Amino acid sequence: MEIDEKHKLRLHVLREYSRIRESITQVFDTDSSKINSLAIIIGLLTGLVIGVYQLALDYFDAFFGMQRGFSVHEFPHYYVVFMPALGGLIVGIISHLLMKKRYGVDGLIETVALRGAHLNLRDSFLEVFASIITISSGGSLGKEAPGILAGAGTGAFLGRILKSPERQLQILLGCGAAGGIAAAFNAPLAGVVFVVEVIYGELETNTFIPLVISSVFATLVSSTVFGVETLQIPSYLLVSPYKEFVLYLILGLLAGIISTILIRTLYYTKDFFSRIPLHPIFKPALGGLAVGAIGLFYPRVLGLGYGVITDAISNQFTFKLMIVLLFLKILAFSLSLGSGGSGGSIVPSLFVGAMLGGAFGTIANFFFPGIVAESGAYALVGMGAVFAGTARAPLTAILILFEITRNYNMILPLMLACVLSNVMSNALYPESIFTESLRRKGFKIRKGREIDIMSSMYVRDAMITHVQTVFEEKSIEALTVLMQVSRHVGFPVLDSKGKLSGIVTLSDLRSKVKSGETGKKIGDIATKNLEVAYPDETLDAVLKRFASKQIGRLPVVEREDKTKLIGLITRSDIVNSYNKKVVEKIRDTA
Repeated sequence: MEIDEKHKLRLHVLREYSRIRESITQVFDTDSSKINSLAIIIGLLTGLVIGVYQLALDYFDAFFGMQRGFSVHEFPHYYVVFMPALGGLIVGIISHLLMKKRYGVDGLIETVALRGAHLNLRDSFLEVFASIITISSGGSLGKEAPGILAGAGTGAFLGRILKSPERQLQILLGCGAAGGIAAAFNAPLAGVVFVVEVIYGELETNTFIPLVISSVFATLVSSTVFGVETLQIPSYLLVSPYKEFVLYLILGLLAGIISTILIRTLYYTKDFFSRIPLHPIFKPALGGLAVGAIGLFYPRVLGLGYGVITDAISNQFTFKLMIVLLFLKILAFSLSLGSGGSGGSIVPSLFVGAMLGGAFGTIANFFFPGIVAESGAYALVGMGAVFAGTARAPLTAILILFEITRNYNMILPLMLACVLSNVMSNALYPESIFTESLRRKGFKIRKGREIDIMSSMYVRDAMITHVQTVFEEKSIEALTVLMQVSRHVGFPVLDSKGKLSGIVTLSDLRSKVKSGETGKKIGDIATKNLEVAYPDETLDAVLKRFASKQIGRLPVVEREDKTKLIGLITRSDIVNSYNKKVVEKIRDTA
């Protein structure tokens, strides 16, 4: 008897174990669970990649010797002038002979919006290596954008191994990019928001969680394993909130103007170098030579400039020096990137913002001594404001500064200045520092879509003309069977005369039919207050209607007779038509 009881207990345990295992399998064997699991892997790998990137940057800093200090007396004059040119020459050789496509944040936006997230891994990682050469040799660029590219390449690499479909590949690429900026700045929230604001252009619920997961794990690895450090910024307080808010308002507007100057200077420089009758290999070297000449007199503009930013925030500079460094940094950055160098624009915009804010704070303290914060507080706010104006990413700018400082006291003036800078810069120049290069290629991307395409295509180009319909007098049972057989979740409803009277969807069936109510007709649960589309409307207008009304399909009717059904258009119809048109446009512009 005892044996029988033990045997029964063993069988019971085995059955329970089997049920538990089946339940766990069901939970994790879903698309969202798979994506979240992959996000963990991408975050870990991205943290490792960013750590290795930092180690490589430190090694080449020592090799070139340009980051050891800001005193030109350590080197001969010719060394300071020609070393950025040598770095430019190496980058020119790499980019011209080994790479088919140059990448940056603008390239990632184009890849996600237009190329199905198919990133050229070889070119992207060569771009990352080229940025190490540029920055280490004295190029006036940032390392965060290459970090974003390295993370995106990591996500794309994993997606390619797993042969992920296009939509999943976009999410994996975004996870890597979020992890890249999170690890580089030690700012996981900013990494998530940057991808949403700049690369995706809009927030979708199915992408938010994996972005957060990847950012968290990337930050953990880079900070704990490699000890990657960012800017060391002191804390400040609002001394006189009501009076100072007017000053921060003015600073935000000035930051918008300076942001526009920075963008325009960069693209004027790119145009200038494109017209020079010189082989592409030597153009980055020429730009490096010009940067070295500036660095001979003002070496603080060379390289990343983290130490210079810290000094400005710590009130170490005079008003005159900050004004000089502001404009020379814009020039040196534009020469470095515009000539064909490799690197990012995020840190240079923070540098320029620190100089602007510090100079403005110095003036404020001169006219209002004792009743305003130190100039370093204004330098801190100026950093975020100029970044917001150049990238058109005010939320990212706010979060980066908040996560770096871990200080909530300056959040209100920071928010005000960033938003105003974004508004001012957008009013003066419609494109960001990232999207301007895409506009010059003929693409106008907003919210992850090429809006020129969306506004040039019409409903009649994308709608379905052979529409499956149901009649009002049919039973609920017939509708249920039809949904199961056709696998559609919505149908236009016609009256006895064949006129459009409404639309019925699966949500209507769930919300309006209770258990046992078998006598209801389709007409009883159909939505009669219809939203419709017209064949001569643009896809852009219809897509906005989908978003504002939270619906997935629209009956297409004639303008003269809204009861005459001529087609049906869904979100997927728009996306498919858009993708086909994008492929045609890319082929025509290639």
